[in-house]
Amino acid sequence: MLRTVDVDDNAISYTLERKPVKNINLRIKADQSVYVSAPKDVPAKTVDAFVREKSAYILRAIKKFKDKNRLDASEHQFVDGETVNLFGRNLRLKVRYATRNKIESDGIYVTLYVKDVNDSELKKRVLETWLREKCKDEVTSICQKVYPKVKKYGVAFPEIQMREMVSRWGSCSPKKGFVTFNTALIEMPVSCIEYVVTHEFTHFLYPNHSQKFYQQLAIFMPDWEERKKRLEG
Repeated sequence: MLRTVDVDDNAISYTLERKPVKNINLRIKADQSVYVSAPKDVPAKTVDAFVREKSAYILRAIKKFKDKNRLDASEHQFVDGETVNLFGRNLRLKVRYATRNKIESDGIYVTLYVKDVNDSELKKRVLETWLREKCKDEVTSICQKVYPKVKKYGVAFPEIQMREMVSRWGSCSPKKGFVTFNTALIEMPVSCIEYVVTHEFTHFLYPNHSQKFYQQLAIFMPDWEERKKRLEG
């Protein structure tokens, strides 16, 4: 079911699907479409109100996808001087010939060594692989620091997974014992990643977004709201 809500000067159209879920769930896809799933007994007007409440986030997410698509199409040629976003810092890219593909970084520059400096696909593949590995290393390190907060409740250390995610920074599967994080966290400041990790680990104690969940999150991280705003800003 396609519905539209008006928010100030913007009209947000979204697809509503009724599913056997407990809460209203929101996703913004890479093509900028908005998808909402909701329990069968929740009135459509209530879902509309939910979308209006989340309108600022939705519009920001749509803009980010549009900007990303423009950048992917026009700017990322993987040449000297391009920007590499690494944990909230803008580093400069250097491209150099080498007999072995590798990457080095000194905190100011990211130097990409490749066998063929004119092969854009090669440069992209080497850089993206390195960024995924850096992201997983940092996220895993933060998970190890946050874990003691939930360990005392009998929670086993989860399996850490990384993948591209359209509308979430992370997701938790308490029954299966793993947590999945968005590879896009590579661009976020460490303080924001700490919030995402703490948020997901709190789900091992409270699997939904109940009042008790947020009370526990505030105990683990008193300034979580400030970090969340920074993450979504």
